[in-house]
Amino acid sequence: MTVPPDTGETPSSTGMVLQRQMLRACRNAASRLKVADSLGTRLTGRELLTRIMAARSVLQRVLAPDEKMVGVMLPPTVGGVIVNAALAISGRVAVNLNYTSSQAILDTCIERAGLRHVISSPVFLARVKLDVGSRLLDAGDMRKQLTAFDKMMAFVHATITPIPLLEKLLHLDAIRPSDVLTVIFTSGSTGDPKGVVLSVENVGSNVRAINHFLHLSSGDVALGVLPFFHSYGYTTTLWTPLTLEPAVVYHTNPLDAQAVGKLAREFHATILMATPTFLRTYLRRTPAEDFSTLEVVFGSAEKLPKDLSDAFEKQFGVRPWEAYGSTEMSPLVAVNVPPSRHVPGQAPSAREGTVGKPILGCIARITHLETLQEQPIGQEGMLWISGPNVMQGYLNRPDLTANVVHDGWYCTGDIAKLDADGFLTITGRQSRFSKIGGEMVPHLSLEEALNAELGATDGALLAVVTAVPDVKKGERLVVFHLPTAHDPHEICRSLGKRGLPNLWIPSPDSFVEIAAVPVLGSGKLDLQRLSAMAHERFGMGSAP
Repeated sequence: MTVPPDTGETPSSTGMVLQRQMLRACRNAASRLKVADSLGTRLTGRELLTRIMAARSVLQRVLAPDEKMVGVMLPPTVGGVIVNAALAISGRVAVNLNYTSSQAILDTCIERAGLRHVISSPVFLARVKLDVGSRLLDAGDMRKQLTAFDKMMAFVHATITPIPLLEKLLHLDAIRPSDVLTVIFTSGSTGDPKGVVLSVENVGSNVRAINHFLHLSSGDVALGVLPFFHSYGYTTTLWTPLTLEPAVVYHTNPLDAQAVGKLAREFHATILMATPTFLRTYLRRTPAEDFSTLEVVFGSAEKLPKDLSDAFEKQFGVRPWEAYGSTEMSPLVAVNVPPSRHVPGQAPSAREGTVGKPILGCIARITHLETLQEQPIGQEGMLWISGPNVMQGYLNRPDLTANVVHDGWYCTGDIAKLDADGFLTITGRQSRFSKIGGEMVPHLSLEEALNAELGATDGALLAVVTAVPDVKKGERLVVFHLPTAHDPHEICRSLGKRGLPNLWIPSPDSFVEIAAVPVLGSGKLDLQRLSAMAHERFGMGSAP
């Protein structure tokens, strides 16, 4: 089944490139709050644009004319926004690097992007225990290089210069939608990070879609807790408020629940983009009154359990909804529109248990896993997506790009189904299946049963599943779990009583206790680390 794109028109669906939209959005927000952060920075639209223009002047002096890609290692702050925006209006490509990764992965990303400089600060690098060597451009030192003339011209351009003239002076009228805006490295949850090349239009199409289904206004304030090295944060909490009407307030640590709650209360936040991992933390540690103004909450980047949504709604009075995407899709693909933003008279735009409908401009297709024939309504298969948000490709890896993009269609690697109303349900990930005895065993379904058996509440992960090769059965399931009084033998018997097929039930000696479930900085389950732990414990293995 193929679902055609939503062709809804919005005021922001003009196709104007992001950099030009940003100039207008900042001018329109001249005297009202546009960005703030927990470090104490508060800027109106005029002040933000002035800072961006000033930063551009310094960058033009310190970077070589041919230095196209520039690394950025800054947490989500107003400073991080200014650097990213200044690079964009300089015609350069910001490569936001993952500061929660290992030094080896960071070095690999820097090398693959060919970065000569990384904008960061020695204090921040010391805190995250990473080093970029001689490539470091100290953001603090760069501010000191601002001259009086830089500041004066930045103010004039941000305040007085007509926008059409400013666009010509900055050469923004020459920017094409197909020009590269950023390179974002995949999280590495299932393997080596790959550099995903996203164009101005890739991200811009996502921004238009977000405005289309959320109907954003100047009364909206987003909480910016997601890192910019993750496409979810880069698009939703960096470029969306930069180019549309809402304001945004940032905090550097998404797990600092009390600080996030305080910012939400102080700035009357209406929108929260987060992951289920972060939502669980807020559920435990954020006072209910702090989130009293929230109208829209998304829990994405991993499966959003219903009991977590139920608990969050009970405590805070607003229900989290699930959306779906991937870095390669800029990242948004499908979304459940919260009831608070649903347009009366239109068909329902949210359905529990699904990830919603494909966004503006996206087409979804489900094919048979082996024959690639399109599947009928309600049948599971491989999910393919086509639309303006499909990446340009993997950086310097046309071979890897060709593996996943065919005739404009991106193979997501996710198993899904579409219903008659166009709602999309993700039922598993190809990399999260094991082939045992010739049958496909879904790790996610087994995880759900295991966590229910262990008494998990609010969608908590008490157990996770991975696998190692097995010479007799093909693969052997491995369960990593937090400390529990439950005996593995009893758990296995109970799984059978729940109706799970015998092939789905791991052997009791395949259960391993761990102190904490490994997650990435983005909040996703660290599948690569889990696999390494399983191989370390069981090796290539043979059936017990």
